Amino acid sequence: MTPAVVVVVLSLLLGIQPITTDLYLPSLPALTESFGASVSQAQLTLITLLLAFGTSQLVWGPLSDRFGRRPVLLTGLAAYTLASIGCALAPSMELLIAWRTVQGAAMGAAVMGARAIIRDLYSPEIGARVMANAMGGLGVIACLSPPIGGLIGEAFGWRWVLGGLALFGATAVTLVALRFRESAPRRNPRALEPRTLVTTWWAIVRNPTFLAYTALATCTYAGLFTFLASSSFVFIKVLGLTRIEYGVLVFSMSFTYLVGTRVCRRLLPRYGVRRSVAIAGGLSVAGGTVLGLAALAGVRQPLLMILPYYLFILAHGIHQPCAQSGAVGPFPQAAGAASALNGFISMVVAFGVGIWVGQRLDGSVFALTNGVWFWSVCLAVVAWTLVQRHGEPRRA
Repeated sequence: MTPAVVVVVLSLLLGIQPITTDLYLPSLPALTESFGASVSQAQLTLITLLLAFGTSQLVWGPLSDRFGRRPVLLTGLAAYTLASIGCALAPSMELLIAWRTVQGAAMGAAVMGARAIIRDLYSPEIGARVMANAMGGLGVIACLSPPIGGLIGEAFGWRWVLGGLALFGATAVTLVALRFRESAPRRNPRALEPRTLVTTWWAIVRNPTFLAYTALATCTYAGLFTFLASSSFVFIKVLGLTRIEYGVLVFSMSFTYLVGTRVCRRLLPRYGVRRSVAIAGGLSVAGGTVLGLAALAGVRQPLLMILPYYLFILAHGIHQPCAQSGAVGPFPQAAGAASALNGFISMVVAFGVGIWVGQRLDGSVFALTNGVWFWSVCLAVVAWTLVQRHGEPRRA
């Protein structure tokens, strides 16, 4: 595979997560009203998706170490496409939640596979740069998803928005089938044996480099997910934006993330992974703190609310490539299992964040602002302590 093919494949595999969560966000309030459901039920369409996404990676990871990345990717992407069709045709909120759960489980194969492919093909330092390139593609997908989702929702309704995910899944599975070659250097025939699984997972969770970068990935995604889980209700229901205006706002946020990945590519050759993460930690806590204080001061202008969050999401574009590559760096022979555990931990925390947010969407902005503020502080602590002490990848 040429480097360009690798980056395109990785962009689609990583981009499946933001398009699945972001495309329907502008239509989430309308979807809730069409089923006569509660806000907490609507949140389950996002929360259960992420819980299934995280949990399924514990299965997909060892499967990919045993049978290779390609068959796992083809199976997962095919299941994702079918589940997307089920979501679009769901006659009730209960069935929509069920199909979103299947969708999340299938999505786990794609994102886990992308992180494992990075470790298959590159060293940790180079892998962080390649991951930043791929996440630039992810950023483009994240940029386009909310405004396109808002336009489709306004013109045709929310079912067509969810149907668009089936088209994305079909495109991804076709590309993998036609252009992706197996990247695993060798397969582990014992990867699925219970004793091997326990031994491998125990070695991974005891590795301080894995723990440092997984904590970094978890905190930065928790701050992002706080925004995803609450922003449509806060900006549309509380602050009065239309679905299209909200889509444009989220587009601007995603564009800022895209800029962050470009900044990451500039920082890494000059400062290395640990210093780049430390710089981003300062941006994170600055953005979260300004946002939290602005809300306490009574600021309710949408633009003024999003400006400090730009700092957080800019830093997210630096943290994510470094964290994803760093977490699997010590495990060249078990990249699938390490990627799976990294994703599982992040999504379990996101599940808890979703429940917390759903219980605090009370017609105010504080579920969003306080949540982002809290995670920005946690992120800075991890970036300035754990990553600095244990951030040099060493093989297990």
